[in-house]
Amino acid sequence: MNDNQLLRYSRHILLPQIAYEGQEVLTKSRALIVGAGGLGSPVALYIAAGGVGEITICDFDDVDLTNLQRQIIHNTQSVGMNKALSAQKTIYEINPEVHVKTIQERSTEASLSDLISEADVVLDCSDNFATRYALNRLCFKLKKPLVSGAAIGFEGQITVFDFRHENSPCYHCLFPDDGPDPALRCSENGVFAPLVGMIGTTQAAEAMKLLLGIGQSLEGRLLLLDSLAMEWRTIKLSKDSKCSVCSTK
Repeated sequence: MNDNQLLRYSRHILLPQIAYEGQEVLTKSRALIVGAGGLGSPVALYIAAGGVGEITICDFDDVDLTNLQRQIIHNTQSVGMNKALSAQKTIYEINPEVHVKTIQERSTEASLSDLISEADVVLDCSDNFATRYALNRLCFKLKKPLVSGAAIGFEGQITVFDFRHENSPCYHCLFPDDGPDPALRCSENGVFAPLVGMIGTTQAAEAMKLLLGIGQSLEGRLLLLDSLAMEWRTIKLSKDSKCSVCSTK
């Protein structure tokens, strides 16, 4: 790291769980963020500010005025701009030390596979089940850790599927793909603005812990938030022996 990086990341370096060696790991790490909306905004801001060296952001959508209530990486001047480009611009204003790659078209399973193969951690910040199932399948196939978050209304959830571990459950274990996409999107159902920040920053924390190899991840646990009651609950997750994605039988 150079002198500017040592100063920028000094509060991380002071933490014995991270220290100089851990921060250097972060600066050499690669993260893939799928979705630059409500969840992707705090994810991208915090992992970039925290020094993850290479970040790829996928989003084909453009910034809309209705997004600005919660998608804090964008601003009024970003309206009409591609979300991945807008996110890149904001990140560079915060931390020019990181490299941000943008994918501005709708990703196919083949293109996602290439992106995931290059990443050290994948963050699912999408808003549809088709993308979530595709990321789950590909991360399992390529043995990449996947940090999955979702938020709608006043309720959010987050978990980690760490496919480097044989016993990790997968997204399909939690939500079997047995019907059409119910399309529970914020544009159709509404979402409490601070909720996506709470879930997204938790995703960022889990991703950075995975990159650093510190603490205990949410693998095998689903963390649920009711922001109206401000209550967190934890549900234990187990691998489904009959899962069509991750079962070895």
